[in-house]
Amino acid sequence: MGSALHCAQTMQTLLIDGLWCTPDSETAIDVIDPSHDKTFSTIGRGSAADVDRAVAAARRASLGVWRNTSALERGRLLARAASLILEHADELAAIEARDTGKPLRQARAEIDVTVRYFEFYGGAADKVAGHVIPFLQGHQAIAVREPHGVTAHIIPWNYPAVMFGRSIAPALAAGNAAVLKPAEDACLTVLRIAQLLIDAGLPPGVLNIVTGLGSEAGAALSAHPDIDFITFTGSPQAGTLVQQAAALHHTPCVLELGGKSPQIVFDDADFDAALPAIVNAIVQNAGQTCSAGSRVLIARSRYDEWLARLAATFRELKVGVPEGNHACGPLINRRQWQRVAGLVDAAIGEGVERIATSSIASDAPQAGYFYAPTLLGNVPRTHPIAIEEVFGPVLCALPFDDEDDAVALANATSYGLVTGVWTRDGSRQSRVARQVRSGQVFINCYGAGGGVELPFGGVGKSGYGREKGLAALDEMSVIKTVVQRYE
Repeated sequence: MGSALHCAQTMQTLLIDGLWCTPDSETAIDVIDPSHDKTFSTIGRGSAADVDRAVAAARRASLGVWRNTSALERGRLLARAASLILEHADELAAIEARDTGKPLRQARAEIDVTVRYFEFYGGAADKVAGHVIPFLQGHQAIAVREPHGVTAHIIPWNYPAVMFGRSIAPALAAGNAAVLKPAEDACLTVLRIAQLLIDAGLPPGVLNIVTGLGSEAGAALSAHPDIDFITFTGSPQAGTLVQQAAALHHTPCVLELGGKSPQIVFDDADFDAALPAIVNAIVQNAGQTCSAGSRVLIARSRYDEWLARLAATFRELKVGVPEGNHACGPLINRRQWQRVAGLVDAAIGEGVERIATSSIASDAPQAGYFYAPTLLGNVPRTHPIAIEEVFGPVLCALPFDDEDDAVALANATSYGLVTGVWTRDGSRQSRVARQVRSGQVFINCYGAGGGVELPFGGVGKSGYGREKGLAALDEMSVIKTVVQRYE
């Protein structure tokens, strides 16, 4: 297979036991360019039967060639894959930008993050160690880490390449064989990177991919009786379905289900430093990011002043096609555009104030799913747009009275993924970091350029379990206790 685009055009988008093939149904799903609302390729519509074949191939690999591949060799293979991805970075960025609509510079940066996942877990593969447990006299007790066996991975459309690296690299490093169901809205980079892994020497069956609809291929994968572990990133509603399906076979999961992340800006904050970070955290990827900083909580004494500065910055932003490298590109599809626009329009109809909007570039195609970043104020604390995920470039600004009020407001949603804290007061930094209900806290910064090394996951409606960093290797393996009597 020369490229993901060639693969998509021939509908050979299923990777099973080392071979690219068409689905049993030979049915296609259109791949839409969100900047132009035009079909530019197709992918196969995998079925439950295709999932069965993929899982069987993964099981054979997990019990055969992959089990007999040392951790050192697994790591070297992932390192070779990292080098190949880097060599093809410009090609991959172009595919990713067209498939998702994101600015080309952002797509290129995300390919670098993808490379980093394979580098990191390639280096960590032979560092997964057990430990000796003090036990009874005449006995030796050890705890060793072993791979689950066959892992299932259901990834979203907002960051296809990054999510592939974040999910697959630690699974393979830990010694699992994997079956991946990518999102039907955007997955062409995933297919191309998978071929690069094959080129790097990945044995047949270690990585299998079934493209298709979530309600079909995704549902079949999450309910499959021969899956040992599941990772899922998506909406809370879909996450509930995955959990219910997995529960039928008592299959453990890691779920990352979104957020309504706050940026808390105290009156002593360095707002010159905070401003670009706050804006970027909501316009990056057109706000289609689980960790998007979609609420900015500002000390009441500075609220009007800093809201005015935020508004001025929003008005300077432009939205357009990927090659324009504007602040952001289009939303992923018409359904998502209608959802975001509907939520904002309903809020404004109920008294929420539209403080500022960005502009859409004059050369942006009218048919594209472009939505101008929007800053909202006068937002009631319990209004749905203040507590529920929009998944678009929409920022809600709310004032708070004091530190206790800031923490209460930050925690006033059912999500708990990421929190930003902006203050020069070191004691306050520590107090707030401890009190916010959040899987990650960033102090005087937000995000970490991919944060490959940093454990990532949420609490509450944001899901459970951790990805990234060495914590992902713990999730991708299971502890076996071995006790030996020697006298």
